[in-house]
Amino acid sequence: MTTVLVVDDQFLIRAGLVGLLRAAPGIEVVGEASDGAEAVALAAETAPEVILMDIRMPGMSGIEATERILAQAAEPTPRILVLTTFDLDEYVYGALRAGACGFLLKDSGPERLLAAVIAVASGDALFAPSVTRRLVEAYARQTADEQPADLDALTSRELEVLKLIARGLSNLEIADRLYISEATVKTHLNRTMTKLDLDSRAQAVVVAYESGLVTPGG
Repeated sequence: MTTVLVVDDQFLIRAGLVGLLRAAPGIEVVGEASDGAEAVALAAETAPEVILMDIRMPGMSGIEATERILAQAAEPTPRILVLTTFDLDEYVYGALRAGACGFLLKDSGPERLLAAVIAVASGDALFAPSVTRRLVEAYARQTADEQPADLDALTSRELEVLKLIARGLSNLEIADRLYISEATVKTHLNRTMTKLDLDSRAQAVVVAYESGLVTPGG
């Protein structure tokens, strides 16, 4: 069973998500929260595998809740999937930088929602990578004055893998492109994340754009 915590300040949306998830085979809803502070407390109490996190909430936002949950959680940390109304939302970008795995539009259909939960639970760190890429490209420009990540510690192959990840390719697609095994791609990615002190694939995508390794629209 995949355990899920649902976080949304709007009762009807939250109830709809909970009802949909509970009706799906293989998914167990272990809690529901109406704000960020409650989400942090319930995440610590229930240790869910996946958290559906509303991003814009009164009080503690989904970004702050994401940061606190991931900072406090024991291994394996929960996979946080951000829920948003707009696909180009600076709040979602902030959540990706904080360690969220990806995001899903609130008007996505039931099948897409369930597929996203399963994908995230199974380790796919970026659901709908093409949309996430547009988001990252749009807001990477806004961080030009920040100190970029130092990529000097990466090997040439690790840089290649990071660049293709930022372009939205899956591990299998990267393996085909570079004529290496999928396991080798995972090894390069894990080493890259360790060297750059990253917690998620989403953060790796953000770093690739912010460092200039990949340019928006390039």
